[in-house]
Amino acid sequence: MTDDIDPGEHTVEQLQDELANIDSPRELEGLLDAEKDGEQRQSAQEAIRARMRAVSTDEDTAIEEGTETEGEYRESADEIEGEADEGEGSADETGDLALDPGEYDIAEFGPAIKDIDDPAELEAILDAEQSGENRDNVKTLVESRIEKVSESDADEDDDIDPTDLSTAELGNALQGIDDIERLQDVLDAEQGGEGRSAATNLIQKRIESVQENEEPEEIEVIPPEEKHPDLDHPTADKQYVKALEDGIYRDMWVYCETQAGDLIDVSKEMLGKARELMDTYNDDYGVSASEASGGSEDEQSESSGADERVVAVLIGSDVEKHAADVIAYGADVVVYHEDDRLDRFQHKPYTELFCDMARAGATPGESRGSEAEVDWRDYDEPRYTVFPATNNGRDLSALAQGELDSGLASDCSDLYIEEAMISNPAKTGRPGAKKEFERVLHMKRPDFSGFEYSTILCLDNPTREFHPQGASVIPGSFDLPEPDHDREGEVIEHDLELDEEWLRVSVTDHDRLDEGVDLTGHDVVVAMGRGIGDDPTEGMELGIELTETFDDAGLGVSRGIVTGSYEFDGHVERYTAEERQIGETGQVVEPDLYIAAGISGAVQHKVGMDNSGTIVAINTDPDARIRDFSDYFVEGDLFEVLPELTAALKAGELSSDEIAADGGNNDD
Repeated sequence: MTDDIDPGEHTVEQLQDELANIDSPRELEGLLDAEKDGEQRQSAQEAIRARMRAVSTDEDTAIEEGTETEGEYRESADEIEGEADEGEGSADETGDLALDPGEYDIAEFGPAIKDIDDPAELEAILDAEQSGENRDNVKTLVESRIEKVSESDADEDDDIDPTDLSTAELGNALQGIDDIERLQDVLDAEQGGEGRSAATNLIQKRIESVQENEEPEEIEVIPPEEKHPDLDHPTADKQYVKALEDGIYRDMWVYCETQAGDLIDVSKEMLGKARELMDTYNDDYGVSASEASGGSEDEQSESSGADERVVAVLIGSDVEKHAADVIAYGADVVVYHEDDRLDRFQHKPYTELFCDMARAGATPGESRGSEAEVDWRDYDEPRYTVFPATNNGRDLSALAQGELDSGLASDCSDLYIEEAMISNPAKTGRPGAKKEFERVLHMKRPDFSGFEYSTILCLDNPTREFHPQGASVIPGSFDLPEPDHDREGEVIEHDLELDEEWLRVSVTDHDRLDEGVDLTGHDVVVAMGRGIGDDPTEGMELGIELTETFDDAGLGVSRGIVTGSYEFDGHVERYTAEERQIGETGQVVEPDLYIAAGISGAVQHKVGMDNSGTIVAINTDPDARIRDFSDYFVEGDLFEVLPELTAALKAGELSSDEIAADGGNNDD
């Protein structure tokens, strides 16, 4: 057994002479690690690897001869190999997984993974995802969960005795220690024991690495007008675009839109979802009054010790009458502003009113402090804001979030709140670092392709806060909740004098346009898509004929028909107008029977028909996305299938009631 050597103290030629006297694979591994962490000379590393190969060859020969020492080494290697084989076997047994990631989309997977606390099970789930769909966002969620569980399971008091470890083993053990005091204890033990220079260097380098991570360089923030003085900056005069510093944020605010004096359904849907989210939020993050005692932003936000609430906002000419209803649908507090001049939506006054409510009357960019005369809340701005993705809601959400100096995820179809592990330097403050953000509103929306989803996060920067976290929601994305008229809530009248400058535009007269085609009341809806491309006019004729076969049916089209460059004969062209479009930017229908012919199934179209009783899809592509949410899928050309379906209906061989009643459960 030779004394440990430090490769950094030898030239490559000297090192080669020393290596000739070393026969222990562990010592050679330690030297290789020391060289990688030290001088990092390629020639020196190659010399060590060459000696390792030579020793390995000698070991194999000795094993064949049955020598005891090498036999023990081989036994150790066999044990390691056996453990690896066992690991592979367990990863392959997907049936034993705590959950199969392939059965979840990203929005469902996030909440589900929070219930798994076993690192081994999480590793198996990660292996299954890597060998399956291999989605980066899913793998990040699992890795984040593994890291969190491992940290909670780790025993920080376990001592490391460096004298029991080789240099290589010590290097691996050090990677899990971020406590400088513990690292210093290990260094003292090494220096007081064997005093190996390679081991000492490893410990010192780990201490330096941890210190660097704990002392990030301060980020210098330079205003754009100073950074680029040669450019014009029109936003420099917009003094309202100014974030808070150390702001206190609470509650989820829901803008409840009214049209023609009525509360629209999407407002009720958002209230129901907000109630669900905040109930879960309070279970996950709620604290008692005795536990809350100032400190960080999250701690400050809980200073009252009370649950965070759903706050409904009503703005218009006669909106107080809706207060009881929005409470019944889930609101804890209703803030309303009534003025006869607000009978129609106007951008400027509605934006100013919403933002004044959100700031509690404080000066833009400044904490409200104790001077704001609002006694129903004790925070600066909302934590979350939710708007309807209607024409008016889209306008208001963008304007309000911009004036509150935060971000907006528009046209969302799902929302959930949980932690997020982020490695983006713009959010963590330094490259290579990870930071966990809590209480993050995950806002899921369809991509522009229409076939995938993205999840949008609105996170603080190291030098700037982004609150409220805002989203607009596609109508029909959430279930319409049952109202609970026994619920009680607080009703607040907002007091602010309207500036006449905000009301420079007024409507003096108007005509009501023809409402166009309404597909929402039919028992059956037939929808035509791009599959008509071979003969657009004939394709639409087949759809019209099938529609007329039913007693109560309407004909709709996908967005691809409306925006495509198809040429139609005059007698069918009126059936391809935008007023018949079904989907996110068209009509939302819920018939007993929905027949989709030649429609691929983009997310935007799904939003408009997903709540139909029975869905029948006809498509030549067996992998069309619409197959995933259809009750019946007919693989075939609509030019062949529709005539047969029409003939069967006319002959009485098939009825819409029979199809709708079966719901796709019959395999015949």
